[in-house]
Amino acid sequence: MTTFVDRVELHVAAGSGGHGCASVHREKFKPLGGPDGGNGGRGGDVILVVDQSVTTLLDYHHSPHRKATSGRPGEGGNRSGKDGQDLVLPVPDGTVIQDKAGNVLADLVGQGTTYVAAEGGRGGLGNAALSSARRKAPGFALLGVPGGMQDIVLELKTVADVALVGYPSAGKSSLISVLSAAKPKIADYPFTTLVPNLGVVTAGSTVYTIADVPGLIPGASQGKGLGLEFLRHVERCEVLVHVLDTATLESDRDPVSDLDMIEEELKQYGGGLDRRPRLVVLNKIDVPDGRDLADMVRPDLEARGYQVFAISAVAHTGLKELSFALADLVSKARAAKPKEEATRIVIRPKAVDDAGFTVVQEEDGLYRVRGEKPERWVRQTDFSNDEAVGYLADRLARLGVEEKLMKAGARSGDGVAIGPEENAVVFDWEPTVMAGAEMLGRRGEDHRLEEPRPAAQRRRDKQAERDEADQEFDDFNPF
Repeated sequence: MTTFVDRVELHVAAGSGGHGCASVHREKFKPLGGPDGGNGGRGGDVILVVDQSVTTLLDYHHSPHRKATSGRPGEGGNRSGKDGQDLVLPVPDGTVIQDKAGNVLADLVGQGTTYVAAEGGRGGLGNAALSSARRKAPGFALLGVPGGMQDIVLELKTVADVALVGYPSAGKSSLISVLSAAKPKIADYPFTTLVPNLGVVTAGSTVYTIADVPGLIPGASQGKGLGLEFLRHVERCEVLVHVLDTATLESDRDPVSDLDMIEEELKQYGGGLDRRPRLVVLNKIDVPDGRDLADMVRPDLEARGYQVFAISAVAHTGLKELSFALADLVSKARAAKPKEEATRIVIRPKAVDDAGFTVVQEEDGLYRVRGEKPERWVRQTDFSNDEAVGYLADRLARLGVEEKLMKAGARSGDGVAIGPEENAVVFDWEPTVMAGAEMLGRRGEDHRLEEPRPAAQRRRDKQAERDEADQEFDDFNPF
């Protein structure tokens, strides 16, 4: 049973943010010392990072569900909750991350390269952070935001300079074992190589990596045999080496037809594989019939423009010339690559008229509000607390949601939904000048924390506030 896995579907979930705390400081002779509820902790991220000591995705094949820890809730005494711990998942060099639709999200190449697959949720603010000169003692706190979730596909594409391509049992594993220190499994039967093998070769001042990957058969580009698994690992290689068997026992095969078949599969697969620099190796010339066949087909292959080497991996014949020829091709391929530019930070400012949200009337007459801020604010609101609902109304009004609803044609009593269909908050809209927290008598203020006033003065101030709010409502309400 093979222990190599190069494609898995992974389900990741970041940690949720901890809830904020609503608390009032109390001590002897000072029973109402003001709000002291702490903030909730941030949820942990799920981060993929390249680790060159990892060579397979086997761990994620057995355990495809991964979740980071959530943040802890805040506590009284201005104690913030502990942040959730990030979940770091090591992946092999050359891992491509895609969504389930096949769109590439990230291509991780190079030790330490990272990708945040799911972001942890924000922690909710405690009532100490929500207090202000106008709202001195909030009786509510914000809830933590749920962590992000995502289903992704991890696909490993081997990072190597040279790829050995050819039929099963053409001698690719034997060749890499004598060119480098790699120790692949070798046997005289098809599909001995079930996993890619990498070796490091030094030729003069050039050091390059060489990959021996599963062999090809006709129809490989359509997934027959191990073809797709093979071709996936060839994509990143700069140089291809056709390893042709000159001592095959199959009567319907010969080196030239083998080469034509492999070239056709590379062309069908795409990705520019048919345009990579390549050379031809005629292997197994230690067998008498093999050398005769190699001498016979060599002129034909050279006439096609191929650089041809006759070798024997078993007898170590012709290996030095082959190694230096590969080093020359690798050096030219590296020199032809554009130089990597320094990392640039691209700033894309938002348009001046970008409100950060949209209001769309749907076919059933419902007005739907979509946007990062209003949707997050809704998730952070405890709808069982009137003060929290009033605070949400204030925030939406300041953002301009109410004004945009009026411009879209919304009228009193129309249905409004904030968020996507699966978890939206739906309510009947009532247009106002001041949002809920203001209309309900300046929510969040605790007069017990203020200097005492005569009862008559308190009544007059309260009535004046009501009269002022009623007058502003009458002046604004167009209905």
